[in-house]
Amino acid sequence: MSTNTLIHRIVRPAVRAAAPTGVTPNQVTTLRLVTGTAAAIAFAPGGTFWPAIGGAIFVLSMLLDRADGELARQTGQSSPGGYWYDIVSDCASNVMAMIGIGVGLQDVFGMWGPVLGIVAGAGIGALFWQLFGLRLAQPRGWEPSPGIVIDPDDALILVPVLVWIGAAAPMIIAAAVITPLAALWLGLQGLRARNAR
Repeated sequence: MSTNTLIHRIVRPAVRAAAPTGVTPNQVTTLRLVTGTAAAIAFAPGGTFWPAIGGAIFVLSMLLDRADGELARQTGQSSPGGYWYDIVSDCASNVMAMIGIGVGLQDVFGMWGPVLGIVAGAGIGALFWQLFGLRLAQPRGWEPSPGIVIDPDDALILVPVLVWIGAAAPMIIAAAVITPLAALWLGLQGLRARNAR
């Protein structure tokens, strides 16, 4: 993943201000996990009000996702344990958000809502494991214009946007289809690469 995405640039001034306070990257990661959990809980009741709140909390959680690594780099506190805590917290937050959205869509899909959320979450979990545990691929950012990098994790900003505009139902269907297929494709690519060696 890139360390200079648009979201990194957004959080950088706040991280610079927080760096001298003694706040640790792991504390920021913990806050990321807490806000990710809170977003998932807010998505779960469905309707319009609570999911809108969940979307706002999820945006905060995404900013904290970038802030913890940025703080670690700025303060020289990077560590393998912190890296893995960050990865597991990010994965858990994203998986829980999908499940929360699925639960919240029971009024639209019945019991299929939670099933779609679980399938989307499982796909995200599988992709995280393949990318960071098995290292089957190196996620790379896209640079739409010089100096502006967007990496695959940044695409999650679409989750709250789609919730806010009332498109959570098609989004969870798409996520339940795309994330498992992407995980399957990445797994097959990894097997092909290993067999070619």
